Amino acid sequence: MLELLTVGRVGVDLYPEQSGVPLKDVATFAKSLGGTATNVAVGAARLGHRSGVLTKVGPDGFGDYVREALADFGVDASYVGTAEGLQTPVVFCELNPPEDPPLTFYRAPIAPDLTITAADVPWDVVEEVPVLWVTGTGVSVEPARTTQLEMLARRSRPAPGSGRWTILDLDWREMFWPSPEEARAEYDAMLDHVTVTVGNRAEVEVAVGTSDPHEAADRLLARGVELALVKMGGEGVLVATADGATVVPPHPVEVVCGLGAGDAFGGALVHGLLSGWEPARCAEYANAAGALVASRLACADAMPTVAELDAMISTRGANA
Repeated sequence: MLELLTVGRVGVDLYPEQSGVPLKDVATFAKSLGGTATNVAVGAARLGHRSGVLTKVGPDGFGDYVREALADFGVDASYVGTAEGLQTPVVFCELNPPEDPPLTFYRAPIAPDLTITAADVPWDVVEEVPVLWVTGTGVSVEPARTTQLEMLARRSRPAPGSGRWTILDLDWREMFWPSPEEARAEYDAMLDHVTVTVGNRAEVEVAVGTSDPHEAADRLLARGVELALVKMGGEGVLVATADGATVVPPHPVEVVCGLGAGDAFGGALVHGLLSGWEPARCAEYANAAGALVASRLACADAMPTVAELDAMISTRGANA
């Protein structure tokens, strides 16, 4: 009965309770659920959708916290496995600068979410769920790489108008890869199977060799992608389909922490697709979600509600 299954990164985010100071000078931290795939599932659940996460944690207290937090957010944790001998990842955030906070990942020797194998996959869900969300990080190492590629192959690319989407969040994290060239090869393998791509300028450059939003979108569409979204920061988001492209403007806010804004964008994008909206309307809602989370501290805990998004969009419409 799931509407969305996300696959990939999970962790515990630790946010400084003192803003604007180096990490070495932070005295106390606040704990929050984190990880791109996890946050997207939470964002969609906050907007009323039945979401689940396929991932793994360690056999530790943080792993218990992840499962309990997901349940509290209304996300199905049935597919959260346990990787014996590994620890649930922890990520420290430094709020300096707040727009693009530096992150320190503790995921060695390998993160549990990168040890997903075929035996961990609910294959019936993967093949039938309306929205499957995968990330670039999910193919950065084995065994998760082979598993994710097999999931995409088994699902096959949904037909336009079918009410089903396979979404690739490019999710480029330089520290997870030996080189951009190796990442491009793995992105290339996934592009034959997905219907929607989401990424910023740096991410599309790694994926298709150009940071120019329009050229990148054209290259993605040429690969059979149905909808390409290129996030351009303060310039908005480029929304491209075979019928043309448009730029949806951003929602200006005072940024508290940019971390999680992209994941909120993803959760709201899923909401729009499942609601049958046109691509530009999906992007407008997604932009509003990203802006709201950027104006707050934390990721999963900061995901907006439908009422909050409707209010933000209606306010801008009234001021237009």
